[in-house]
Amino acid sequence: MPDHHTPQPEAAPRRMFDDVGAAGLSRRQALTGGTIALAAFLGLSTSPASAASAASAASAGRPGTAGATAHPLGFTAVPASSADTVAVPAGYSVQVLAPWGQAVRDGGPKWRADGGNTAAEQAEQVGSHHAGLHFFPGTDDSRGTLVLTHEYTDAALLYGRTGAATNGQVSKEQVAKALAAHGVSVLEVRRTGGTWQLADSPRNVRVTGATPVAFSGPVDANHPALRTSKPAAGTLGTGAHGVTPWGTFLAGERNTAGYFGTDNRTWRPTRAQKRAGLSARGDGYGWHRADARFDLAANGNEANRFGWVVEIDPGNPQAAPVKRTALGRFQHVGASVTESAGRVVVYSGDDENGGYLYKFVGSDSWWRLRSQGRSPLDHGTLYVAKFEDDGTGRWLPLTHGQGPLTVANGWADQADVLLRARQAADSLGATPLDRPQQTSVGPDGTAFCALANSPGLGHCAAGPNAHRAAVRPRAENPYGHIVRWREDATADQGDGRATGFHWQVFVLAGDPAHDRQVHLDAAGMFASPKNLWTDADGRLWIGTGIPAYDQNRAETGHEHLGNNAMLAADPATGEVRRFLTGPRGAEIAGVVTTPDRRTMFVNVQHPGEHTLAWGTPTQDDPRVVGNWPDHDPSGRPRSAVLVIRRTDGGVIGAA
Repeated sequence: MPDHHTPQPEAAPRRMFDDVGAAGLSRRQALTGGTIALAAFLGLSTSPASAASAASAASAGRPGTAGATAHPLGFTAVPASSADTVAVPAGYSVQVLAPWGQAVRDGGPKWRADGGNTAAEQAEQVGSHHAGLHFFPGTDDSRGTLVLTHEYTDAALLYGRTGAATNGQVSKEQVAKALAAHGVSVLEVRRTGGTWQLADSPRNVRVTGATPVAFSGPVDANHPALRTSKPAAGTLGTGAHGVTPWGTFLAGERNTAGYFGTDNRTWRPTRAQKRAGLSARGDGYGWHRADARFDLAANGNEANRFGWVVEIDPGNPQAAPVKRTALGRFQHVGASVTESAGRVVVYSGDDENGGYLYKFVGSDSWWRLRSQGRSPLDHGTLYVAKFEDDGTGRWLPLTHGQGPLTVANGWADQADVLLRARQAADSLGATPLDRPQQTSVGPDGTAFCALANSPGLGHCAAGPNAHRAAVRPRAENPYGHIVRWREDATADQGDGRATGFHWQVFVLAGDPAHDRQVHLDAAGMFASPKNLWTDADGRLWIGTGIPAYDQNRAETGHEHLGNNAMLAADPATGEVRRFLTGPRGAEIAGVVTTPDRRTMFVNVQHPGEHTLAWGTPTQDDPRVVGNWPDHDPSGRPRSAVLVIRRTDGGVIGAA
């Protein structure tokens, strides 16, 4: 995904953490979040000896090892790479599936390597910039439905030479094609022999930026803030995802403010619009010049229709996608779902420097609500996290009438709170984080959140709450880190309904040559963790998204890290090992396996996109940075799904 959250700094030598300082936090406090609390997190007794042991493990930049079962990483790490290719460990094979532009049905429009496909054709093809994905199995593990999201588009890659903008002015056709390349693809896939391929099925459908959508929950389609002259349509910025116990797919919308803009010089953003990230320029797409739907001065409410979690039923392709408003409006990085006493618990980060971590807890068991014809995602409480420096934390309810969220303080009702979830979280004193990304919950109930990076608190959008905190252990955080927490409960696995938790910095990312706090070796170094998934054994899979201005650059301390990669971590031992390296310019996004764990699907997003190290693709030459996977001398790079298998047929990642 594009990094619209942090300014692109001038190239300068990266300062060591010890030189930056910890703004009043000791080194040990910054990494442990409190010795006694950490001991509680790990399930240790809180005697001085056990607490000291836990603190020692964490202050070494590694998690403690108590209270978890080790699952060794059964592969040889691949080295960091700057090549325009994909590498996997010895003993593994890799195949490309569902690249951008492939027809979703047999007989559909063929891919044009020159970028000449029309908007109508793109709407019948796999979208671009693959992000989240999930495999819904069929009758066995050799057939099922693959659902993948398409986060955004890049004009230099999307359009051919004849489709170039004129003096920065995009056309209606260009906007329509971009909308068609966004959204979600629902694809039946099957394995024949050793090869996976798309199966021709009436369930193969596209959800795009123009697909009719419904709204459900406290903010419905008739809410005044959502009213425009046209029916609600489309999903945009769909990145990471989630899956419900009843078999539906959740796509989180993020970075949606950037699609909007205006040339009306009299337009000024309201406080709510500014906090949501809206501006006259947007992210430079310029869609408002060709389609008034995206003009903030003409249709300001249209932007309020985005920034939600979208529910899609892959088993019912005719059903309209539904935006579940009880989960709040912000820049959702997915929606990781777990259960607690039958209630759904949904975690989601807000992708912003200084963004917050949220949790939704259903009001009743999901099966009871569904038996009553109600959605479990419409009824419940949305919370935001406050991380204390002693390693404890609290979930603060975003509930109208409680605390500062009252009519007297300008909050009209619960719908208003959800529409302005960021401002509501500001009012509650939530803890700003270093760009919270995807969350994942392991089989033992431990939850993880990737924190991608941060240029420092001076650039934080959260404003009044942008203070130093142990959960932000570096004053400048170019490499990111991962935190983990357990919900408070008497049971060993925690209770997702709890309003208290214990947390710990799981791992600090980076290169120890540039940051002495990092304790990762060459086989496990990484930066900008963004995409997380835990397998059935509890291994944590980490996809990275190093920004374009850092990739492969010595000037920013990334020369040893190579292209973006996917790594596996053993939460019990703290070992991190590189499993896959991607092509130039790409982010390694969603990952999932078949239930038998013998096939892994991984999304490669935006290969060949602009980086300072390699250059900027243009419509005349989209191959400047890279040309994966086709390496067609007259073609262009394409996002795609990787299919990875062990050559011995074994379980992916296992010893």
